[in-house]
Amino acid sequence: MKAVVLAGGYATRMWPITKDRPKMFLPIGEGTVIDVIFEDLEADPRVDEVFVSTNERFAGEFEAFIADSPYEKPTLSVEETVEEDEKFGVVGALAQLIDREDVDDDLVVIAGDNLLSFDVGEFVDFFESAGTPCLAAYDVGSKERAKSYGLVRLDGNRVTDFQEKPDDPRSTLVSIACYAFPAGTLPDFDTYLADGNNPDEPGWFLQWLQGRGAVHAFTFDGAWFDIGTPESYLDAVSWYLDGDTFVHEDATIEGSDLGANVHVMADAEVSGTELERTVVFNDATISDADLDGTIVDEHTHVEGLDLSGALVGAYSQLK
Repeated sequence: MKAVVLAGGYATRMWPITKDRPKMFLPIGEGTVIDVIFEDLEADPRVDEVFVSTNERFAGEFEAFIADSPYEKPTLSVEETVEEDEKFGVVGALAQLIDREDVDDDLVVIAGDNLLSFDVGEFVDFFESAGTPCLAAYDVGSKERAKSYGLVRLDGNRVTDFQEKPDDPRSTLVSIACYAFPAGTLPDFDTYLADGNNPDEPGWFLQWLQGRGAVHAFTFDGAWFDIGTPESYLDAVSWYLDGDTFVHEDATIEGSDLGANVHVMADAEVSGTELERTVVFNDATISDADLDGTIVDEHTHVEGLDLSGALVGAYSQLK
C-alpha cells in the first residue's frame, strides 16, 4: 500500500507566517503538524512508501525536512507549480502523481495540514474491511461551519449523498481530506478528469465514484483541525496544549504572565509581558506587551504594544 501526503498548498490566508514556510511545518508542541501524520504512517507496516506531494517553491524545504527526520518511508514528489494560480487542483495533482510515480497499489491520501485525533492505522483497517473507496467524516456540529466543506449523508457507513460546500447544509457531517482508494479505482482519476469534471475538490470525485459503486465513510469522535487559517491553527495548538503552556528550555521568560495555550519556542525572549493563546517563534523578542490570539514569527521585536488576533511577520520591528 502507498500513501500520499498532500502538501502543495500556499496557505495564502496565513501570510506572512506561511509566505516562506509550508503550513505543515507549523509547530504543535514538540513536533509539527505533519509529524503527527508521518508518525502514524511510519508505524503502519501495510504502508511501504509515502509520497509527499508538494510544489516547486517549497520542494527544498521538504527535501531538507525529510533528510533530517527519523522517518524512512517519505519521498518527495514535486508538482511543477510555484504560484497558487498554477495549481492543478487536488484531484489533478493526484492523477499526475499516480502517473509520475507509477502507483498501482491501494492508495491512502491525507492532507498534510490535517491534525487528526485518530490513528491513521484505524482508517486503514476500515478501508481494508470495506474494500471500496473510503473517506473519513467528522461532525463539525454547526451548519454555518459545514458550509465550508463537502457534506456526506450515510446509510450505516455507506455514503448515499454528497453536498459540496452547500449554502443550505442538510447535515453537519463533513468529509475531511483523508481518503483511500483500491488499486483498481486509480485509473478512474484520468477518466474523471478526461470527462471535464472539477479537478480541485476531492468531494466531487468521491461523488462521481459513488454514482458508479459503493463508497464508505469512516466516522470518528474526538477532534479534527483543518489548519488553513490563523484561527484554526491556534485552535489546534489550544487543543494540543489543553490549557497548558509549552515553553522551550532555551527560551527566556522574565516578569511575564503566560496564560492558557501559549507556546514559546527556542531562544525567544519574553519580558514584562502578558500572553494568552499565543505562539511565539524562535528568536523573537517581546517586551512590555499584551498579546492575545496572536502569532509572532521568528526574529521579530515587539515592544510596548497590545495586540489581539494579529499575525506578525518574521524580522518585523513593532514598537
